[in-house]
Amino acid sequence: MKKQLLIFLLPLFLVACVDKDQYEQVVLEEMKKEQDVKDYKIDPAYMAKCVIDTTYKRMPGFFAFDPDRMAAYHNYAKMLKMSMTKDPQKTLDELRKDFGSPQELAKAHSVYTESMMDCYTAILHEGDAEEKT
Repeated sequence: MKKQLLIFLLPLFLVACVDKDQYEQVVLEEMKKEQDVKDYKIDPAYMAKCVIDTTYKRMPGFFAFDPDRMAAYHNYAKMLKMSMTKDPQKTLDELRKDFGSPQELAKAHSVYTESMMDCYTAILHEGDAEEKT
């Protein structure tokens, strides 16, 4: 019985890991392109980790492999890659459907943006505190 459960859950676990890794990679790529990260001389990997950690806390789902969280990983990555698609309008329509409504898509975008702003604030304050000591 335990083996059957493991066999059943293993593919779900692998898919969740792929979606989570894809989201993390997309955020890192975004941080490498972000002009403020360059201007303030913030390490893109450090900024990406902060943004990822902050958005995880605000995403739907209660734990890492919650089905809602797994869908959020996929949807957030797709949202961040929208500008790279051949047909942004089609992708936008898909995202509205994937998130459930245009309002939920807007909420997800706000979560990501607020996470970035929170991280800028925290990282820049870290730098200020180091300069004072």
